[in-house]
Amino acid sequence: MQAQDGHSGMEVKENQAKARAQRINNPQRPRLLGLKAAAQHLGLTEWQMRTLVWNGVIPVVQFPNGRKKYFDTADLDELIQRNKVTSN
Repeated sequence: MQAQDGHSGMEVKENQAKARAQRINNPQRPRLLGLKAAAQHLGLTEWQMRTLVWNGVIPVVQFPNGRKKYFDTADLDELIQRNKVTSN
């Protein structure tokens, strides 16, 4: 059976699977960021980021036996959404 564009359904599914795999293996940005990169992402200083962590405003990811803390880009984006305001 041919799709309207002349490709078989199997070909289309294979191409979609390849595209999905390529997106997974080649993300546009990393999921976890270090302190400096997370601060740059939000337009804040590193000390402002530390204060947000200490005050429990933003969670961090810390792997067992590791000292370094990472920030999930989804949490950073959520922080931005929570702090949006409209001017009157």
